[in-house]
Amino acid sequence: MLSPLFILVPIGLAVFGGATIIPIRFPSDRIRNIYAEIITVLTSISVWLALAFCSREPVVVYSFIEGFSMSFKIDGPAMLFAGMISVMWPFVLLYAFEYMEHAARKSMFFAFYVMTYGITLGVACAHNLVTMYVFFEMLTLVTIPLVGFYEDHESMFAARRYAAYCIGGASLGFFAVVMATLDGGGEFVYGGNLGDMFSDTLMRVVFLFGFFGFGTKAAIFPLHSWLPLAGVAPTPVTALLHAVAVVNSGVYAVMRLTWYDFGPEFLLGSGVQEFCVLISAFTLVFAAGMALKERHFKRRLAYSTVSNLSYMLFGVMLMTPDGLLAGMAHMLFHGVIKMSLFLCAGAFMHVTGNEYIYEVNGVGRRMPLTFTFYTLGALSLTGIPLFCGFISKWRLLLAGAASGTMIGVIGDVCLIIAAFFCAMYTLSISIRAFFPVRGTDAYPPGLKEAGLPMLVPIGFFAFLNILFGVWSGPIMDFIGRISAGII
Repeated sequence: MLSPLFILVPIGLAVFGGATIIPIRFPSDRIRNIYAEIITVLTSISVWLALAFCSREPVVVYSFIEGFSMSFKIDGPAMLFAGMISVMWPFVLLYAFEYMEHAARKSMFFAFYVMTYGITLGVACAHNLVTMYVFFEMLTLVTIPLVGFYEDHESMFAARRYAAYCIGGASLGFFAVVMATLDGGGEFVYGGNLGDMFSDTLMRVVFLFGFFGFGTKAAIFPLHSWLPLAGVAPTPVTALLHAVAVVNSGVYAVMRLTWYDFGPEFLLGSGVQEFCVLISAFTLVFAAGMALKERHFKRRLAYSTVSNLSYMLFGVMLMTPDGLLAGMAHMLFHGVIKMSLFLCAGAFMHVTGNEYIYEVNGVGRRMPLTFTFYTLGALSLTGIPLFCGFISKWRLLLAGAASGTMIGVIGDVCLIIAAFFCAMYTLSISIRAFFPVRGTDAYPPGLKEAGLPMLVPIGFFAFLNILFGVWSGPIMDFIGRISAGII
């Protein structure tokens, strides 16, 4: 059994190892890429060792004053989130090597990209609100340079909007962190950990601040507009950070605040819970409608992400173990699906230099692998059986119905409407790619697929999409144990 301090190894390895990429003068891009991949792979191996063999006792690294400390622990949610990103990061970094081949300032890009891995692990393995909040804020700061990487007007505007929304949202979350910690609920305990220093009414209002504060990164309405704008960043950023790591950190923080601090019993049946469920249901339909009308490829996928993040929040805020299970399952499965879709979109943009959906016409005949993988992801995101998206969406519908509440029924209706929108805004791209209107196929026969460094990650996530769809039992059993508080 490893010491609980071992969890600091992957966090430190990614943060400090990534930071060294900037000052080192590498003899070639290839050597720098190998160095970055080695750090990332070693970090992932360290994560797997920690999850398998590390003690489950909390470790306090530093204490500010009584109740406020930097503390880490590996529990069920940490195992799910850290394990998820530890598998994804090395593959998407491989994809980035070809995608960023002709970009300037590549050392800066890969340095911040690897550092973000370690900081996301800090969010995942935090044992109290203070620690989670510190890494949550650091995650914003370390990803601002990635959003504004190209340094043109559009990129800098997106970076400023991202910073304003996420730092402003975190200030709301800070109020909830302080109040909950003062009330004795700083440490994460399944079922909640609040004391009785303040009135129930006040603390429910405080929870609302935390829901929207941390929910800003989860793009909850009306704090969602930063996410589609962030699509101007390089595709490896939009795929891993703004489809998985950053946005899922927002969902993860709301889940921790709800289930491991305030507690479902404290919130269940209150006006605050009903409002949070309804705003989540509204967001998932609203964003699906926005995706349907969007004509830019990556921005359409970004609006789809806004919608699907609220699927997760809807499940979490039902305040039932079934809802929590469904929300966490969708966090994992949506990450796999959306990773595949974003990487396919990036491959199309990289090879053709085009960005808009009307420019997809006929390209599937020249890039058949890329758009076959895209179509598999689109079917999964819609909720078609035999793909992993069906598993989590079906569980969300069942959880809403089983809640026995009107808000659960309203949420289920919204889920079904959003699923129809999803079919239209994802599969219409596949139809354009493979079956263009006569005379609109403008791509020459010489156009080829992207290289193996891009195709291998795309194929890997397509494989996971199918694997989890036809053999979801072990992972759903594991998530079920987390949602029941067993691990």
